[in-house]
Amino acid sequence: MELLLHVLEHSFWDTLRLVPFLLVTYLAMEALEHSAADRVQAVVERSGKAGPVVGALLGALPQCGFSAMAATLYAGRVVTVGTLVAVILSTSDEMVPVFLAHQEPAGRMFAIMAVKVVVGVVAGFAVDAFLRASRRSGDGHAHIHELCERAHCHCDDGDAHEDGRGGGHAHGHGRWAIVRSAAVHTAQVSAWILVITFVFGLVIELVGTEALAALLANHPVRATFVAALVGLIPNCGASVAITELYLEGVLTTAPMLAGLLASGGVGLLVLWRTNAGARLNATITVFIYAVAVAVGLLAGALGILF
Repeated sequence: MELLLHVLEHSFWDTLRLVPFLLVTYLAMEALEHSAADRVQAVVERSGKAGPVVGALLGALPQCGFSAMAATLYAGRVVTVGTLVAVILSTSDEMVPVFLAHQEPAGRMFAIMAVKVVVGVVAGFAVDAFLRASRRSGDGHAHIHELCERAHCHCDDGDAHEDGRGGGHAHGHGRWAIVRSAAVHTAQVSAWILVITFVFGLVIELVGTEALAALLANHPVRATFVAALVGLIPNCGASVAITELYLEGVLTTAPMLAGLLASGGVGLLVLWRTNAGARLNATITVFIYAVAVAVGLLAGALGILF
């Protein structure tokens, strides 16, 4: 019991120090999303064949729900599957707030984001090119009405666009809505950080730092496969855990990249909810996992460090 209280106390104070930085970051992110959501969706819809580039760049922006929006737009065939893949691979999810809360060097964070964007663009263009070459890229028309019928939302095309804008991540309007949403996000992520810090603090106390390093840091290939699998979990806790373990030195660059590439927020969850065809959804999910693992293994083989 004394050990549990000791670890919990340290975890609590370590987490509490991050809360002000998280709140400021989420206030900025929520303000960006509320003011630019319509423009972002319009840009994505008009991107055409350049969709993977636009999607990857916008996906890297530290805002909430964009991967969910992209999944909804793809379900209505407003954007290509390559654009969706680019968005999910580039989405930073909770990496940026955690990096900023820990006051890590900005160059380190931007380098990771740049890798995610490049991987998203390359993978997105490759997917679209393959589908065009194999004549499986669709009819080129949006199918928003079919999306609405599957969702039983009784909406017309305009309403579907409204639904797609947030991908199920609804917000109110006005300053208080921004503050309230930022506070909720801060509380959620802080709770995850507290839980993760406590659990791994307890593991370190019981197992020892050397044994933990032998399990993860000294076996980067195994850690890369596991981290990418954790990244697929459609929950902010996945990216928080991966980022925290990386900043603590438990994970090396290779598994960290794999985990954060696979961690696309709730994008995949929304895809499975809105897009018809379980086989197609499974293929997209497996492809994202494979890309994340491949990039992680390549980074490990090349000895890339951030």
